Amino acid sequence: MEDAQITPGNGPAAPAAQPVNPTPAQPGPGAVSQPPPGPGPKPAGAAHQASPGIPGPAAAGAPVPPPSAPGPDGEPGGRTSIAEQAVAKVAAIAARAVPGVFTLGTGAGRTLGAVRDAVAGSDSSATAGVNVEVGETEAAVDITLVADYGVPLTGIADAVRAAVYTAVEDLVGLNVVEVNVSIADVHVPDALDTRAVKRQPGTGQDQHA
Repeated sequence: MEDAQITPGNGPAAPAAQPVNPTPAQPGPGAVSQPPPGPGPKPAGAAHQASPGIPGPAAAGAPVPPPSAPGPDGEPGGRTSIAEQAVAKVAAIAARAVPGVFTLGTGAGRTLGAVRDAVAGSDSSATAGVNVEVGETEAAVDITLVADYGVPLTGIADAVRAAVYTAVEDLVGLNVVEVNVSIADVHVPDALDTRAVKRQPGTGQDQHA
């Protein structure tokens, strides 16, 4: 009897091998089972790692800066008030320094100012001939002056206006809206004063008083 030969591909296919799941070892008698790790305290010495983007607690004793109250422009808040007397003095000094200005104010105004100063004990001569109107950020100035003879009056007015503009804006910090200049009189030196020359009656000769 001949042995049966199985040709590959003609016989039934062998069953596929099934994976074998290892059976966990059971603890023997007397063995102590270990519980799974739980959320307990970390061991001492473990480094504390902060999550990125989350600031950690501030160090003990670190100084805390006081809260600030900045203004609308980021500067410290507050209010500044500038009196009209202060602006008038700045304008008066600037106007007197212009060549061709003999004095500020009029003769009558200076006389009344001197009387008022003697009674009240103040010093209004420093701002004689100067009137100002002051707002929160702007100012308007009126200047009354007596000019020296021989100097172009319009040139004096323009120079006084420019000097007052610059002084008030630079030294006071206000925006000057306008500077009105009024020339009340012209100062004539005694050598040119025609009232000092009198004609002798009947002689036709001039006589200096």
